[in-house]
Amino acid sequence: MTEVVEAKEKAADDKVSKEFAETAKATERGRPEFKRESREDRFAREAKEKLEAWIPRTELGRAVRAGKVANIDEVLDEGKKIMEPQIVDLLVKNLKTDTLFIGQAKGKFGGGKRRAFRQTQKKTKEGNVLTFGVMAVVGDGHGHVGLGYGRAAETLPAKEKAIRKAKLNITKIQRGCASFDCSCEEEHSIPLTVKGKCGSVRVQLMPAPQGTGLVINDEMKKILKAVGIKDVYSKTAGKVNTTFNTAKALMMALEKIGEVRL
Repeated sequence: MTEVVEAKEKAADDKVSKEFAETAKATERGRPEFKRESREDRFAREAKEKLEAWIPRTELGRAVRAGKVANIDEVLDEGKKIMEPQIVDLLVKNLKTDTLFIGQAKGKFGGGKRRAFRQTQKKTKEGNVLTFGVMAVVGDGHGHVGLGYGRAAETLPAKEKAIRKAKLNITKIQRGCASFDCSCEEEHSIPLTVKGKCGSVRVQLMPAPQGTGLVINDEMKKILKAVGIKDVYSKTAGKVNTTFNTAKALMMALEKIGEVRL
């Protein structure tokens, strides 16, 4: 008698377990799989949505939106002024952004460390007014680069302003190979020696053979990598620790390449 009761209880338990398993499977099939979105994917999705909802206000912007202009070189060669950063987002593929360390941290333990935000203060009747400055560089690694500086009362708006201005200041830099130790025809260096000056800082760039690398300050490497230059010699003078002026001098030197007829 006991064995019969145990068999019935076991059969009932198996039936309940089977029904529960079937219910769980049906629920899994009906419920969509949840996947957490990464931060980079979320930023990319939001940027894409803003770009799709963009309504151009300039003649150039409307032409780009309509598909009449498909290359950024067409805009730069004709000397047209870019007034909307969305134009660069549509025409330049694989655009990357980076910030230069133009400021330094304050405090007892972190004082003196380089950081991307430069903090300044203004004395007023109401007290000290803080302002943050950011210098950003944008480029696609294929000869297009832009440098911009933004200021705001908070760090994030300052960074957004800097990136926006960098896109508006984008320019085309000619690359090549003119080193005596290299006879290739690849665009890994610059075609001639150029100089740039800003404040007390003077920067001279010289062609270098393949495998040399970027012989320059680490912060200036960010600009050259954004252009797509892999090998270059440099010579600097003045107060080069002022990254703000050094970056401007470097951009002036790069822009002089296009002024020479090769």
